[in-house]
Amino acid sequence: MFNKKTLIVVGAGASKEGNLPTGSELKQRIATLLDIRFEHGYRQISGDHIVCDAIRHAIRRGVPDARDINPHLHSAWRIRDAMPQAISIDNFIDSHQGDVKLELCGKLAIVRSILEAERNSLLYVDSMTRNGSLNYQSLEGTWFNAFMQLLTENCRADQLEERLSKIELIVFNYDRCIEHFLFHSLQTYYGIDSNRAANIVCGIKIYHPYGTVGALPWYDREHAIEFGAEPDPRQLVDLADQIKTFTEGTDPDSSDVVAIRNGLVESHIVLFLGFAFHRLNLDLIRPSGEKILNSEDLRYFGTAKGISNSDCEGIKIELIKLGGPKYKNIALRNDLSCSQLFREYWRSLSLS
Repeated sequence: MFNKKTLIVVGAGASKEGNLPTGSELKQRIATLLDIRFEHGYRQISGDHIVCDAIRHAIRRGVPDARDINPHLHSAWRIRDAMPQAISIDNFIDSHQGDVKLELCGKLAIVRSILEAERNSLLYVDSMTRNGSLNYQSLEGTWFNAFMQLLTENCRADQLEERLSKIELIVFNYDRCIEHFLFHSLQTYYGIDSNRAANIVCGIKIYHPYGTVGALPWYDREHAIEFGAEPDPRQLVDLADQIKTFTEGTDPDSSDVVAIRNGLVESHIVLFLGFAFHRLNLDLIRPSGEKILNSEDLRYFGTAKGISNSDCEGIKIELIKLGGPKYKNIALRNDLSCSQLFREYWRSLSLS
């Protein structure tokens, strides 16, 4: 019944609709977290205490009884000072391949800031005030809600697995917003229990090329942490190990890059949401010579907020080279948000 395969590529601009940081805002927060300074050599007066304690724990774990964190602090300050210049924290870490101290500090700050952002987002569930449920009213104007409406259009509960088997997501963000939203939203909409919802969401092909800040507990995996939770220093070090650099993300032996590229080849519709179209990320999803299966009917849709008209034209040319759509079949809109894109092209994106 559902035969239209859709690939959704998600960037930081999409999570912004849920009140998470953009790449630029993430850089600023990371710089603040890593501004770790002490007064009189022992009293910390700036920077994040949990990140600082996590650095100490990582040093002790690698070298028992080691106490000198000054080399790591210098790496933290290098990241702090360079953030205004960097395209992103990912690009900066990748530019310093092999610098173990800098990589550790960067990944610790990424995890700490993303978990903090989850807690401050519109998707955070405060069981004390919301009875363990999302505030759907606050999410009504976001693409998360529009996506759920698309998934559920003319779809009964017993058809969910078939419907979702036609969806793949490539999420370049470290947050778990999509998984978290679907887990709760499916329970509310269809009246199913948490175990059924968990099984359904776990069955969706969702790829995070650069990793996440940990698995959500209902995934039943190692290194799990609740959405928006505050980690302890030991936990923060373990979670930082789940973050991948660009080089790790494009390594077929340590990532899902082959499956990601196959997904692009097999799709009928490709949807770019809040994606900045950085060349490194386009290269990551670029098929390795495989023939696009549906090039005649293939449709690309995407948001391009903040990107000039001239650059949008250049991106369209890159997308033609990337996946083979015809120029006339690319709708790249710099005047629409993610949620507005769903409304503008609802019939074209329909899965029913």
